[in-house]
Amino acid sequence: MNTLKTLACTFALCSLALVARAQTKPADTAVPHLEKRGQATQLMVDGKPFLVLAGELSNTVSSDTERMKVVWPVLAGKVHMNTVLTGVSWDWIEPEEGRYDFRLVDQLIASAKQNNVRIVWLWFASWKNGLSSFAPAWVKAAQDRFPRVQIRSGKTIEVLSTLSRNNLEADARAFAALMRHTREVDQTHRVIMVQLENEVGVLGDARDRSPEADEAFAKPVPQELMDYLVKHKRDLLPEFKEVWDAAGAKISGTWAEVFGHMPKADEIFMGWNYARYVNAVAEAGKKEYSIPMFVNAWIVQPEDKGPGDYPSGGPQAHMHDIWRAGAPAVDLLCPDIYLPDFTGITARYSRAGNTLFVPESAGDTRGAANAFYAIGQQRAIGYSPFGIDNVARLQGFGPNGPQPAASQPPPDVETLPFSVAYKTLAQLAPSILEHQSKGTIAAASLNRQNPDQQIKLGDYILNVGLPRNRRTPDTVPDLTGYGIFMATGPDEYLLAGNNLQITFTPNTPGPPIAGIARQENGHFENGKWVVTRYLGGDDSVLRYDIGAVADMGQSGSGVRLSAPDRGIQRVKLYRYR
Repeated sequence: MNTLKTLACTFALCSLALVARAQTKPADTAVPHLEKRGQATQLMVDGKPFLVLAGELSNTVSSDTERMKVVWPVLAGKVHMNTVLTGVSWDWIEPEEGRYDFRLVDQLIASAKQNNVRIVWLWFASWKNGLSSFAPAWVKAAQDRFPRVQIRSGKTIEVLSTLSRNNLEADARAFAALMRHTREVDQTHRVIMVQLENEVGVLGDARDRSPEADEAFAKPVPQELMDYLVKHKRDLLPEFKEVWDAAGAKISGTWAEVFGHMPKADEIFMGWNYARYVNAVAEAGKKEYSIPMFVNAWIVQPEDKGPGDYPSGGPQAHMHDIWRAGAPAVDLLCPDIYLPDFTGITARYSRAGNTLFVPESAGDTRGAANAFYAIGQQRAIGYSPFGIDNVARLQGFGPNGPQPAASQPPPDVETLPFSVAYKTLAQLAPSILEHQSKGTIAAASLNRQNPDQQIKLGDYILNVGLPRNRRTPDTVPDLTGYGIFMATGPDEYLLAGNNLQITFTPNTPGPPIAGIARQENGHFENGKWVVTRYLGGDDSVLRYDIGAVADMGQSGSGVRLSAPDRGIQRVKLYRYR
């Protein structure tokens, strides 16, 4: 294979936009699209902002139509999801080259409409979890026609090469067929986004070491990439700029000359090639049906020593500059988060204008906290736990962890913490979307190791903490607490969450102590606030050591959030001296 011609043909399928992504309204504004609204970028569905309260199915369960008849009503009716992320395998829709079978796609769209939920397609094609296990048999078996990655040992692995025109064209052609069929069949806009591939990257080595890849690696870095880096030099993320600077910040040269003789240069090389390949697939699909498209990342694990231990070249946080340069048709760079540092990872994926969506994470109490935090603090368009067709996931049992005993009665799914959290977020969705755009929203996620946080919102500082005993306030409970907070007017807040207590400190000139003027517990019905209980007295007293709290400039009263009975509250504050 002539590498230069192959790369030229591959890249000719993509047009590199060396400018920041701009969201434009489609001609039909009912078509799902991303739109900048005030201080947030939001997903628009049927012409209105839409908060994605999602869950991702296990990889292949959507192909089990009998099982899905049980799963759909549970997700929509009991877990309160409005969106389901479901795999669509290249092998399922094109089992024979050029012959498409969309029966499963049609069933999924029909079931989503019947259950009044939306869909995100997960395009399992050239790569899934770095590997090419979902490619059709006719691709897998024709290795000479559809070449694979070769690693340091000289062995090829079940990973399709990013440098092959045949690989790219076959994938892009099938994806375009899927998007064309979706546009034709999905008249009620059930399908609102698409994930391109899944957790792409080379495993087992830092880069492809086939003769074709070695030849490309030894050639100059493409001018398109160098022009982008030079143009955006001041805006590059520090992790990436550090690598470039360490190699001398050269503006031309081979990959090793520009980015150093080390695995990081290998990873950057692979990132560029994955980004260009995925961008071409995205462009082919968007020509048929232009809805938001994203890629997801397998996050670097603590035990990983370098690229190849995790998929090398994927959209890791330190690789965002390469993906922005190489894949302008990709709208979101998204993290799959199973590590404890959810707040830190979401912060890194919310930089430089990247709109946050979390397609895979936890679905237990920790997942409830994650959803509140991502949506409230990082203005995410949505959240999605993985494996939600398995109720054990909502109970906190991982796929390899201890499962509930067979003798245990099945759980009441609607009372599980995650279901309660989604029910709360569904009620709050109009308010959340409004305050995301205004920038008058914040969130907290707390635990025993991080039991307190101060948040400036509106004219007050919110002193947020895990609930304490009134008479022993220094004792920290072993709980997961989470909340979302909105400044709804002068001295007014809408608060929701679980296992939190909140006091207020004025942050503007005037009397220095904040007290509770009025406190209501309630819920939303058809977007309108309904009071279920007026709170005060014992409901609001947080501490009885009044002398100590007076010295702290506090009243001793505040808000206790406890789901589900007191998970949403509205408060009006006043100030005194």
